Amino acid sequence: MDRVFITGVTGQDGSYLADLLLSEGLEVFGLVRRKADATNWRIRHLDGAEGCHLIDGDLTDLSCLTRLLTEIRPRYLFNLAAQSFVPFSWDAPLATAEVTATGVLNVLEAVRNVDPGIRVYQASSSEMFGKVRETPQTEETPFYPRSPYGVSKCFGHYITVNYRESYGLFAASGILFNHESERRGLAFVTRKVTYAAARIKRGLQDKVALGNLDSARDWGYAPDYVRAMWLMLNQDAPEDYVIATGVNHTVRELCEAAFGALDLDWSKHIEIDERFLRPAEVNTLLGNPAKAKLQLGWEPATGFAQMIAKMAAADLKRVDAGITWEI
Repeated sequence: MDRVFITGVTGQDGSYLADLLLSEGLEVFGLVRRKADATNWRIRHLDGAEGCHLIDGDLTDLSCLTRLLTEIRPRYLFNLAAQSFVPFSWDAPLATAEVTATGVLNVLEAVRNVDPGIRVYQASSSEMFGKVRETPQTEETPFYPRSPYGVSKCFGHYITVNYRESYGLFAASGILFNHESERRGLAFVTRKVTYAAARIKRGLQDKVALGNLDSARDWGYAPDYVRAMWLMLNQDAPEDYVIATGVNHTVRELCEAAFGALDLDWSKHIEIDERFLRPAEVNTLLGNPAKAKLQLGWEPATGFAQMIAKMAAADLKRVDAGITWEI
């Protein structure tokens, strides 16, 4: 049974990836930072699952990663851990860089020193494109990051390319555009909107404050995107791939879909708050997934409206059940 090491297993993507790989018959080792149990709600269903092991560790500690890889000897490593909330990266740029940038270097160094044969997936981001040079964005589009998070992701991306070319590592990067799900955190605008819509539906609040309603994103469904990650590490050679839907939607359209799924008029419940505007706005991100379609055989299976409806329905169930810890 092949072993897989996942950093960031407690996050949205990490939890779905663990589900997928366990279903494929692999033995999964997920790295968990020692912290309050309430933040691990996405992987509670994996506790005690056959073939799944949750281990304490820290991405910022090279000696820790080296020890764990020496003990586990995985065939695959997925580096998904990051400080991934873009607005917070302005409040904590150094902490963001330590995990999202330097953490990648630690992973690659540990792999190089322990077993250069480990196949590595690095989670890159559409936020690297930032102030876009062309639309849609492809694997060849130059980067112009507009946040400490985007800058940190650029470092992680390019250091992965360097280790691949310099040391011959099988290291692939997925340049993933925004992807959401029922397991998204409340800090992100999609889940913020679906959760607010659910509370408004039940009369628990009346308004939700947002920033730029014209901001547009290429939003896909997280379970579809982790499938692309797995496909990348099963190719003959490591490459980088844009993973996206190729369709843009604005925050306004997000509100229409979320409130509409619960038979509500979004315009009666949205207010604009300048506090939620970014210092440097990224207005339009749109990916071209042609390479992934051609080489990986990958296409998104879940549409935008269907995804938002799933999220709204899940949040309505949470509200009705009084669940407050799934943040």
